[in-house]
Amino acid sequence: MLNIGKMDRRITIERETETVKPSGSVVKAWTHVATVWAEIVQQTASEFFTGYGEAENGTVIFRVRYHPGITTADRVSYAGKVYDLKEIIELGRRDGLELRGVATS
Repeated sequence: MLNIGKMDRRITIERETETVKPSGSVVKAWTHVATVWAEIVQQTASEFFTGYGEAENGTVIFRVRYHPGITTADRVSYAGKVYDLKEIIELGRRDGLELRGVATS
């Protein structure tokens, strides 16, 4: 169940679009999909091993009201950082969504 009172952060959901210029070249850009209120459920910094050593990976879970059409191809912009969506979980019967984002560098 969502607690609307805890949704005290503004996030922007963005989607990558492609535009074809008159010259025929394709330009990719991130466009605004929605600006919504969100609750930060979990914010962690997990470490994992890569081929070159340790790396830090910032994961944030945002809880928002249900918004149709959001996919893992979208991203979230919050507090000057950008998070790629790795997982989207529907809460209840279209009551809300949990968006699991990983900070991009």
